[in-house]
Order: sequence, then C-alpha cells, then structure tokens
Amino acid sequence: MKALIKDKPTRGATFTELPLPQIGENDLLVRVKAAAICGTDIHIYEWNEYAASRIKLPLLFGHEYSGEVVEVGRNIKNFSPGDRVAAETHVPCGHCFQCTTGLQHICKDMKILGVHMDGAFSEYAILPAICAWKLDPTISFEIGATMEPFGIGVHAMSKTKPAGKKVIVFGSGPIGIYTQMVAKLSGAEYVIGVDISKERLDLAKRMGTDIVLNAKEVNVVEEVEKITKGFGMDIVIELTGSKGVLNDATKTLRRGGEIILVGLFPGPVEWDVVNNVIYKEATVYGVTGRIMWDTWWSAQSLILSGKMDLSGVITHRFPLEEYEKAFELAESASSGKIVFMA
Repeated sequence: MKALIKDKPTRGATFTELPLPQIGENDLLVRVKAAAICGTDIHIYEWNEYAASRIKLPLLFGHEYSGEVVEVGRNIKNFSPGDRVAAETHVPCGHCFQCTTGLQHICKDMKILGVHMDGAFSEYAILPAICAWKLDPTISFEIGATMEPFGIGVHAMSKTKPAGKKVIVFGSGPIGIYTQMVAKLSGAEYVIGVDISKERLDLAKRMGTDIVLNAKEVNVVEEVEKITKGFGMDIVIELTGSKGVLNDATKTLRRGGEIILVGLFPGPVEWDVVNNVIYKEATVYGVTGRIMWDTWWSAQSLILSGKMDLSGVITHRFPLEEYEKAFELAESASSGKIVFMA
C-alpha cells in the first residue's frame, strides 16, 4: 500500500510502499478514505522538540481519519466489512481506574494513533475496535475525518454553559473555529476569536464568529476592555499553547469567570495565578481529547441537526502524493483544515 512515513530524524517525510498491515484479534482493517493534518502531524513532519521527545522511528503517522472496514479481528462482533467508521485516536488500555470509571480518554496508559503506534497517512490502517465510531450514513468521509478535532471543541464547551455569556477563544485554527461555532450555536451573547493569521480570522468570521481580533494589530486585552465596557469575558478558552498568550488570555477574564485550557504548551509556563485566578475566584478546566463516547454522540448530533455545517472549515484537499504541498500550506497557518482524500 502507499503510505507516508517518518523514517529520519530530520524535517520531512517519505512517501513509500508498505506491506498491507495485519490485524490483531481486536482490530479492524480500514480502507482510509480521508485523513486530515493535525498540529501533532506538523510537529512530526518538522521533527521539533515535541516530536523528538515522543516519537520512535520509523512511524506511519496521521491520526484524524475515516474510512471503510474491510476486515475484522476474530473477537469483534459489532463491526462488519463495509461499515463506515471514524477514528477516536486515544487508545485506552481498558482496565485502569480511569478506563473503568468512564474516563477512558485520560487512561493512565494511553496510546495515541500515529504517535505511539502506526497511524493512517496510508491506503489502509489498523484501527483498534475500541476506537472505532460508526459514521452515520449521511456524514461524508471528509467530515468523518474531522470529527476527532471537532470533538475537542465540543468537549471544551461542554465544561461550561455559554448561553447568554461572553465567550473569547484564543486561537482560530480549525479547533478554535469549531469551538467558536459550538459556543455560538449554544447561545453565547457573542463570541470573539483571536489569532495572528488574517486568513484564519477571515475564515472564523465566515463561519459565524461575531468579532475577530488580530493580536498582531491590536492589544487584545485593551480591545476586550472596550468591547465589554470593563466587564470582562465570562468564558475564556486558550487553544494556542503559547506561553506568551496565557497571561493575556486570563487578563480578559472577568472576576468569577471560567477559563478552559486546551492548547498544549511546549513546557512549564509562568502564570500570574494570584491576580488572574485566585483573586478572580476563576474556575479553571483542563481539556484533552474527547470523552468516549459522550462527546462523539454530541458531535454527531450537532452535525445531523443541520445547524452546524463543518464543511466550510475544510479549505484544502490533496492526494497523499502531494504531501509536501499540503504540509507547506499547513505550516503557513493560512488555511483551515487540510484533508488527504483517497
């Protein structure tokens, strides 16, 4: 099969031929129909510190995907060849405290597809059946491939009640835009999107975000002060993973407000907890991945409702062979979601 692998500890990847993978007794063999580029994939492609500290080479990477089941392991009873599936990328152990108390997504011994085990930038992929979500027949494969990142936005907003609230999202990449869309649909008074990419802010605006702020052009803290007439934001979502953004983000939070931390920082951060959290009596949530399978049911319901069209967030589609063009565009931060289509 054709596949894109990371086989050298340098920038780039290798497009090659691999043997068809052999499934285990609890796995599915999936013909990949659509696979999206994630920030983690960019880290792996660039081979930065984040990737070098986590990845063992060689690796078939890519983890946001959907496809059609072609073979099932002998222990699998609830999937059959021909089923359409999307991948949950967090692979739980199934027996630790978290897995047995409804917290599989933060399993103590978590593995991640395309990071700790082979992924899906390929014609076929192995998907542990415990991570397979049956796609509704009306949901396209390309939307199915984006349900994983969309679910992060759904999970983030599920921590709070945005109806009638002022919401600001720092970071307007695809997950940031999804989060803004969920906040808007959930009845937020208004939603502010922040980024440094004009293209992404323009896309956020097209997808329904009320106000966009370019942090390269304005002082975001001062602008929020003006917009809210000194009140501050009820709900702040931090998605950039930038150390320099965190303190400014929490400065926009009103006293008694809520902050949701989703972005992954490259290392320890210095945070003015006394003034921005303790004195404000702020509620702080950490969010990772999607709750299995609560978030997926909610995400699918939002899509099927017809009130939320995710297709606009997908701005570019490439065959896997054109991976260099796709990653160059992804690195520019001037696009929405980029999908490899079979």
